[in-house]
Amino acid sequence: MIRKIIHIDKEKCNGCGLCASACHEGAIGMVDGKAQLLREDYCDGLGDCLPACPTGAITFVEREAAAYDEAAVKEHLKNRKAEASVHTAASVNAVSPANNAAPVFGGCPGSRMRSMQRKNNQTASAGSDASSNAASNTVPASYVPESQLTQWPIQIKLAPVNAPYFNNARLLIAADCTAFAYGNFHEKFIKNHITLIGCPKLDDVDYSEKLSEIIRNNNIKDISIVRMEVPCCGGIVMAVQNALKQSGKMIPWQVVTISIDGEIME
Repeated sequence: MIRKIIHIDKEKCNGCGLCASACHEGAIGMVDGKAQLLREDYCDGLGDCLPACPTGAITFVEREAAAYDEAAVKEHLKNRKAEASVHTAASVNAVSPANNAAPVFGGCPGSRMRSMQRKNNQTASAGSDASSNAASNTVPASYVPESQLTQWPIQIKLAPVNAPYFNNARLLIAADCTAFAYGNFHEKFIKNHITLIGCPKLDDVDYSEKLSEIIRNNNIKDISIVRMEVPCCGGIVMAVQNALKQSGKMIPWQVVTISIDGEIME
């Protein structure tokens, strides 16, 4: 039959996988780092994937194509959900970095869920020396700060709402500029937290719905919000406040503001 269906220009596709995430029918997948229409009968022709594409690689065409098969889509989504549950369980039980990268996202490899174990065993004396001697610029040459990030992805837009690492988590929600402005961000804020970042001005989205799902579906212990002093950063605080209201949960939360010159503002 002749019908409207999507067309993906592989030359324009940058492999971000956002279209695969936006496709509610699972018609799009990532093949060799590029988005691809996996099955014509999964595509409903409504185009939820179009606005998600940042490069304009997806358009509509009218051509001979298999009819949309709603029953097949439901069965496909059911199977994919079951497979995701298996991967999630595997990631919870994994103990080595090589094994804890089980994906629960079928798009861009960079958006697959990961849990990372951190040794957190930097030599105490090295860390102490680094702190005490920072002012005199005598930090030992052998001291290498360790990343405290324990999960991936960290972008609010990409985070899976039911990731196992959210359960019993202390949640850090930070404006993405803060980690660049504040030098000791990992030790001060990321350590012992699950981290989500975003920029309400550049992303031009309301994070409230996504954050409310995360809060509603998981046992979050507390929330720390780290923002910059600039006015537009107030959007990330408002998003968390709205998410808490929408979730119906009472969770302790606090806001820390970082100045442009890299200081914590009182």
